[in-house]
Amino acid sequence: FGDERCVPPDHPESNYRMAREKLLDRVSPASVHRMAAELGAEQAAADYDRVVAFHQPLGLVLLGIGEDGHTASLFPGSPALRAQGWAVAVHGAPKPPPDRVSLTLGALRAARRVLFLATGEGKAGAVAAAARGEVPAGLVAGAEWLLDRAAASRLETA
Repeated sequence: FGDERCVPPDHPESNYRMAREKLLDRVSPASVHRMAAELGAEQAAADYDRVVAFHQPLGLVLLGIGEDGHTASLFPGSPALRAQGWAVAVHGAPKPPPDRVSLTLGALRAARRVLFLATGEGKAGAVAAAARGEVPAGLVAGAEWLLDRAAASRLETA
């Protein structure tokens, strides 16, 4: 998992709940390493840091991009962007809930492959800013992007 909100795993805002309902319950993977964010951001980040360290390098990280250019729970201007290690506690996120756990920028950069998915006109400005390296989603060199025409509509073409 790239990030998780500090809510119970069955909460409507839980990334794990959504992944479980939409994917994991259908494919029955042998193992799932979820972020136990209900323990609090600090404890969950410390626990997940050990999990990610054990699995380095990550083979594939699948990410989205927010309209502000954030990815995982790495928001523009956040001190979490400078975090060391593999997972970080995030406090004061500009979107509720404010406490989260996220992979670090270093963890994203160390992955063998990073793939961003973005759709819709609402993401077009953030995608363009990422292409210029101005927002967190644009700070992962070598990432691949899958975009629909609307999300790609503000990219400069040569």
